[in-house]
Amino acid sequence: MNALVALCHFCELHGPRTLFCTEALHPPSPSPSSLAGVEVPGDRDVDRDGEGLTMRANSSATQRGEMCEGCRSLPASHPGFMSIDDETGIRFVSHQHPREPQLFSIVRQACVRSLSCEVTGDVCPGREGPIFFGDEQHGFVFSHTFFIKDSLARGFQRWYSILMVAMDRIYLINSWPFLLRHLRLTIQSLQSTALKVFDNEQGVCPQRAVRMNSVFSPAVFPHQRSGNAARSLTSLTQHPNLWASLHSSFSWLLKACGSRLTEKLLEGAPTEDTLVLIERQTEQEEELSCWEGAEGGISKPQGHQLDSEVDHDDESPGPKFRSLRHLRQALGAADFRQVAWHVLMGNQVIWRGADPSLIQSAFTVLKALLPVGCVRSIPYSAHYEEAYKCNFLGLSPDVAIPAHVISSEFSVLVDVSSETGCPSPPTEDNICSLYQFNMSSANTQPTDRGPTLLNKLEVALSNENLSVDVVSHCLLCLKEEWMNKVKVLFKFSKVDGRGREDTQKVLALLGTTGPGEEDNVRLLKFWMTGLSKTYKSHLMSAVRGGDRSPSQ
Repeated sequence: MNALVALCHFCELHGPRTLFCTEALHPPSPSPSSLAGVEVPGDRDVDRDGEGLTMRANSSATQRGEMCEGCRSLPASHPGFMSIDDETGIRFVSHQHPREPQLFSIVRQACVRSLSCEVTGDVCPGREGPIFFGDEQHGFVFSHTFFIKDSLARGFQRWYSILMVAMDRIYLINSWPFLLRHLRLTIQSLQSTALKVFDNEQGVCPQRAVRMNSVFSPAVFPHQRSGNAARSLTSLTQHPNLWASLHSSFSWLLKACGSRLTEKLLEGAPTEDTLVLIERQTEQEEELSCWEGAEGGISKPQGHQLDSEVDHDDESPGPKFRSLRHLRQALGAADFRQVAWHVLMGNQVIWRGADPSLIQSAFTVLKALLPVGCVRSIPYSAHYEEAYKCNFLGLSPDVAIPAHVISSEFSVLVDVSSETGCPSPPTEDNICSLYQFNMSSANTQPTDRGPTLLNKLEVALSNENLSVDVVSHCLLCLKEEWMNKVKVLFKFSKVDGRGREDTQKVLALLGTTGPGEEDNVRLLKFWMTGLSKTYKSHLMSAVRGGDRSPSQ
């Protein structure tokens, strides 16, 4: 990632100052001598000399004269810190100021703005917290301001900020939750360490009482102002390896932030599943950041696991369902069609048994029938959850299901019981000999007519000449076909507000009429709930913006 991380400080004598800076230096071109893990002879010395020259070029005599102990992290003679990523050959270099003069100017301006009341006063209550600012010319900045306790400072605290400067605005904004989460860990570590030093100093000599007693002494204030402003961050934290530790933290942050978001080549526009997954990831990161910033700890909210956390249980022991065809063979063709019909209609599918991994594998297979936005799953629970919370629910065998659910036509129950006396070891191929599956539902509607998608899918599943991969691609094409019909219906009925008669004509054009028409319409209406917020807001904004023609 082409970015830079800097620690800044507001000096009481000299104003905003850059204390420490870490930047990533990419290798110019691959060569045998610059392979990962191989050090170029004299490379470190050249870099250190270069850093010293850059440091001297960036620091005029006036600047050096105006630099106190509180404004300085490393002495000018210090070579700085450097780490090499063995995988990519990228070098992470840290010193007080950036290597390049242009970067020095950009970081200097970002430092001033991050510690300016004009920027932080209106955005961050109490002047602590994250802000974002910048432009195309001077770069974009993610800044987090914070205070460090100091028994000798005015107000008993000093003002700092950590910046990440990058030219890519979108990349930096998308990294906001990640940066906020990890920068807060670094800040909390600095604050807690400094607080211990502050408490020890106050225990030895309480400064509040000393200042109250000397408030009328005319000679005290100049002395304090010239002496107290020169306390370094190392002195405030009593951390002997503070700058080496910050170098490690900032280097990891640059590497992790650069690798967590990658570009993917798409053959066309992003699918609805892709958009929904992006939205869910963003919501989860924002929720996690909110909980980390809340009082009382930084743990995640307690409750059921998220779908993204429970779909990666392939390494757990025991038999599992591998595909829809495998599940169909285990349940039988008739029971499988019943379960698949309930899934496509949006009804609650309940599996009850003693093997959580088996139930989870069944849900993983069945969820492939639906768009991602229509899936609400609780893989395994010790008590029943209502249908509005989940349409996939796994239960332990001793959980009682309410009577209104048993008698409802909008749910289906699969009880999984173990077969006794099975001599063969548990494998995926002998699931039928290990378990017995009993399906029950109060639904009285025929499920052998539709929907059309299920009819076509069963034709593919029953054709043994088609491999599992081919069937998966057939299902993907069918889902895309019906998701496009959902978009047309949503635009026509919800956005344009057409009546029932016109809607029926559109349904006929989409090929949803005929046998199984009722099931096709139910499928379309259910799948409409899985459309991404991005797509819905795009259509609504187009209508508000006047893109709708008078003829519509």
